[in-house]
Amino acid sequence: MVRGVGRALTATVTVAVLLGGAACSGDSPSADPEDAPSGGGAGSGTTAAPATETDHSVPSPGPRGPGVVAPADFLVTLPDTADKDLVKSVKGVDGVLDVTVISLSEAVIENEAVTVAAVDPGAYRSFVVGAADQQVPWDRVAGGELALKPRLQNKLPIDDQDYLRLGGATDAAAVHVGAYVEQQPLIDAVVNETWVDTLGMKRDNAMLIRTGSRAPGKVRSALEKVLGPDAAVTPVDKASRIGLDPGAPQVAVVTGSVADAVGVFRYTVLSGGHIAPDPAWVSDHIATEVVPILGAVTCNKLIFPQLKAALGEIHDRGLDSKIHPDEYAGCYYPRFIAGSSTLSNHAFGLALDLNVPGNQRGTVGEMDRGVVDVFKKWGFAWGGDWGYTDPMHFEMAEVVTPGGDDSVSAREEP
Repeated sequence: MVRGVGRALTATVTVAVLLGGAACSGDSPSADPEDAPSGGGAGSGTTAAPATETDHSVPSPGPRGPGVVAPADFLVTLPDTADKDLVKSVKGVDGVLDVTVISLSEAVIENEAVTVAAVDPGAYRSFVVGAADQQVPWDRVAGGELALKPRLQNKLPIDDQDYLRLGGATDAAAVHVGAYVEQQPLIDAVVNETWVDTLGMKRDNAMLIRTGSRAPGKVRSALEKVLGPDAAVTPVDKASRIGLDPGAPQVAVVTGSVADAVGVFRYTVLSGGHIAPDPAWVSDHIATEVVPILGAVTCNKLIFPQLKAALGEIHDRGLDSKIHPDEYAGCYYPRFIAGSSTLSNHAFGLALDLNVPGNQRGTVGEMDRGVVDVFKKWGFAWGGDWGYTDPMHFEMAEVVTPGGDDSVSAREEP
């Protein structure tokens, strides 16, 4: 098992977003894989045995001290690290009771964004109603393990040793799942702060804020004035655990090796699951180009060199007939995954769906394995390999530069 980050093209993002209308079932209603088999771990509580993560251990938080146990009223996300003066200003806003600074990102795993926070487990636990007074989960987080929301246990590719790889690339970092406990709304999983650099996260780019008796609208307006236009101040809907209001501005901060592909993604929530990306971001990152076999496609600019190389090699191998241009379902779509506020790599134009009718989610599919091999050679992950399969779906998992030092032409054939 590889535990390094390497050149993984794993989307790590601070806010859930997906660009939709795509045919792959991660982007449209489909059978819920809740009952799909998954390796590792108990149904709730902790996993069978703690992992030894000496490079990622911090002291145990000890028993919870006195104080409020309640979810945050606002989740603030920023495009960069919050400095001490900004945090001090936020704490001084009338109506703000307390502020906890965290590092927040999203790891796209099998085309679904999982919101991961790097936290001080002793401070964060008070935001988790029902688990704040449990000791073992927070000791596991302090010991370098990951605490995961229970509903995700059977939806994510946790292996039989209870490790979860936080990304789609083979060299994406793997973290041992130490506990299954509910989390602060809008957060799916937590690790301790030693993981920030390993996971390529933006340090201290988010805040959990509790408020008092003042009207939330007034507190929000004051927070937005202090934080400025680059921040997203999201009210936490404690019932739906979504809390993304139509018209609300959001910001997604992508770190690691996808930073050049996505950068800072700003968008506005629309009704019906749609979003409106910042036109400047679209202009800088999205383009329409002609590629072999498919013709004109609209994707992230960074995907084109290796997409063209992969399709060109498929043509050279005489496999053109194995890809059906009239069954191509697109690459870039500005909307959420249906029924959620979750991102996939379609959100950033980094995935494409091929031969849709014969490759529905949850099936083995009819995708030619020679085509699959070529795409993998050129740095793409294939949804047919996932626990809950999506054989129409290919997404960038690592950067491969044709003709460069990392070109697969210089590698051995698989």
